[in-house]
Amino acid sequence: MRKYIFILISVFCCLQTHAQLTPFEQSKDKNYTATYAEVISYYQSLAKQQPQMRLFNYGSTDIGKPLTLVVLSKDKVFDPALIKKQNKTVLLINNGIHPGEPEGIDASMMLVRDLLKNKQLPKDVVLCFIALYNIDGNLNRGQSRANQNGPRAYGFRGNYRNLDLNRDFIKADSKNALAFAQILNTWQPEVLLDNHTSDGADYQYVMTLIETQKDKQNPVLAAYTAKTLTPDLYKGMKKGGWEMIPYGAGEQGLPDSGIVSFMETPRFSTGYAAQHNIISYMTETHMLKPFDKRVWATYAFMQNLIAICQRDAGLLGTMKKRVDAEVSRQKTFALNWVLDETKVDTITFKGYAAGYKTSDVSGLKRLFYDRKTPYTKPIKFYNTYKASITADKPVAYIIPQAWGKIIDLFKLNKVAMSRLAHDTTLNLQLYYIADYKTGSRPYEGHYIHTNVKLNPVDASIRFYQGDYVVYANQPINRYIVETLEPQGVDSFFAWNFFDSILGQKEYYSDYVFEDIAADLLKKDPGLRQKLDDAKAADPKLAASAGAQLNWVYRNSPYFEKTFLRYPVGRLLTPIKLDLK
Repeated sequence: MRKYIFILISVFCCLQTHAQLTPFEQSKDKNYTATYAEVISYYQSLAKQQPQMRLFNYGSTDIGKPLTLVVLSKDKVFDPALIKKQNKTVLLINNGIHPGEPEGIDASMMLVRDLLKNKQLPKDVVLCFIALYNIDGNLNRGQSRANQNGPRAYGFRGNYRNLDLNRDFIKADSKNALAFAQILNTWQPEVLLDNHTSDGADYQYVMTLIETQKDKQNPVLAAYTAKTLTPDLYKGMKKGGWEMIPYGAGEQGLPDSGIVSFMETPRFSTGYAAQHNIISYMTETHMLKPFDKRVWATYAFMQNLIAICQRDAGLLGTMKKRVDAEVSRQKTFALNWVLDETKVDTITFKGYAAGYKTSDVSGLKRLFYDRKTPYTKPIKFYNTYKASITADKPVAYIIPQAWGKIIDLFKLNKVAMSRLAHDTTLNLQLYYIADYKTGSRPYEGHYIHTNVKLNPVDASIRFYQGDYVVYANQPINRYIVETLEPQGVDSFFAWNFFDSILGQKEYYSDYVFEDIAADLLKKDPGLRQKLDDAKAADPKLAASAGAQLNWVYRNSPYFEKTFLRYPVGRLLTPIKLDLK
């Protein structure tokens, strides 16, 4: 009888062990990535057995399914507020934002199981894994990445609305982005990792890495990442057999021409996180390497990052508090950046010789990389950026309540706001949009504005009860300033939130306004002199009766004062406001 009981126990243990294998591990060729249903089923099964693991569902995605967050806590505390009171560090890992780049999905499933099974959860770090971010794209399963070596089938880059979700964090057109913002601002991580797969040139590395660009990062965080965290990640990965290189080889031509560090603006996950004073990384495994190697490289990177976060947990928490305080006091903010090509580093690069041969398709020359001819040599690394546009923060921004999407996003991002208790006339600074360029084709559903020129004016403006007052004395200042200053690369103005101000609403009939204009010029000699000066300076104006009539109209009391006027006011001096 005991013999049979032993056999039954052995069979049960074997079945349980097999059940804990991920779909990736169960596939014979290790060239399979889990489906959304398999991912959620796997985590649900695991969570039933593990008290140190809990699943949370946030919001809804555009496909109608919630975003699932897997949380691992060694001491079984799953209250984000209590975790912060206990001075725990939080590491947030995002997977599957591009479902055709699924290594993080499969690697995280194995890592979560192994950390629990082997009792290796970090003591001072709470681990949060977004199981699968772009659920929509994952359900659209097939083969769409012609340049990629496996897996056999995978999801599509766009979500259900055909949005690239790694361009959506500032504009937040998708419900996915709204759910992500809820997760980020609820759990308030010190570190973010977003797992991806690269394209570009062929080279010897399985893993490349993007980090928050040092020159746009707070100096405290930049010093730590540049001198400690990033070098230790490179050392740890090399020691484990996964030597890395910065992302970008071949993005600007052949790798021999050098690597330009990626500038992740706030539309990207890492750029958005940087606005929240969060250290951010993005893994980019190489598309041409076998899928299983890409999965295991991602697994190894997460192991290394978790180990360093545990080692430096106290420091990470202290730095975050210090940086939050510094940003609250910061006066000037960079809104856009340009590469400083005068400053060049040198790094050792392991690539393959590039050459040209006759194309079997066109009969003309085509590029190829010869894996039989590997090389190791120094190449240029451009890793310095300088601010091209800056803005000084005001004491406060006044946002009319009519701009509801901005208010909703500010609330979601934990921006502290007050409301005017009654109608109030304020003397403040306003911008008029003097000029801007707009793309001729849509980008992620928008016609982005660039090269914005502003005409700041001092004005007395009436605001209304319930309009919002946002003081620029908060840890989230970077998000506030970078979104509200129109000339910012990813400002709300750039993403068309304010396009209605660009349209003129009132006009005139020429034959009627002719007499009104003549009377205005007769009664106001100064206006007549300005018109004469304008005609002398502009021959086209002098030759056009219609243009002159329009000039008078635009300089008359009849012309609408709100045309091209940016509606968000800048309060430059502290005054007492009646707020609620």
